[in-house]
Amino acid sequence: MNILAQISKPSVLEGSLYGCAAADHSDVFTNIFQDDTNIAIWQRVLSSHLLISAKKILEKWPAIKVSEVVTPEEVNKTIENIFGSDQEWTILCKDITRLVDIFCNLFSLNHARLKLTTLNHAMCPRFHVDRIPCRLITTYQGVATEWLPNMLADRSKLGTGNQGKPDERSGLFDSVAGIQQLNRGDVALLKGETWENNLGSGLIHRSPRLPLDSKRLLLTLDFASN
Repeated sequence: MNILAQISKPSVLEGSLYGCAAADHSDVFTNIFQDDTNIAIWQRVLSSHLLISAKKILEKWPAIKVSEVVTPEEVNKTIENIFGSDQEWTILCKDITRLVDIFCNLFSLNHARLKLTTLNHAMCPRFHVDRIPCRLITTYQGVATEWLPNMLADRSKLGTGNQGKPDERSGLFDSVAGIQQLNRGDVALLKGETWENNLGSGLIHRSPRLPLDSKRLLLTLDFASN
């Protein structure tokens, strides 16, 4: 029997077999430096104030598409220049500032590429891997990212290997019960293909299908070259 079929979703499978480390504090991110970890998840519940802030931003700016190279010292000012200094927005700005600080300090970066985007469709609907070192991702509003444990995936079925078949019929995985999903508010580090010695082991993930007439507010942080 598929062991995943015994687990109620949403679930997080921890340990070297699954390449996942998860905890309710940000210290879990240090596990990303372990060779057998390709996703580290800070499982958190967003405060009511932060949820309201995200909702208000979506109401006022329903088509957000922010892409900026930021530093931990200047990110709050950068975001306030876009959204203004109203208390309703600053709650979300402060949380983003905190995440930029954590991300840059963890990887000894002077700056990061910040993207804050509103989505009304699945941006990357097929399972795939990214040719990057590592990405931070969190969903403030809407459904969150789906991913597959390494041991449950046939990587030969990624990309053109799927022969045009949907993920669920391509042979990429044996059962939909193996698909894992982040929760709204979770902050995850996704190790990519260009992380040192990680070629062929980047986290397999995809954007979730969105319910009709719903929106997703997504934040990502990446390494930046300038």
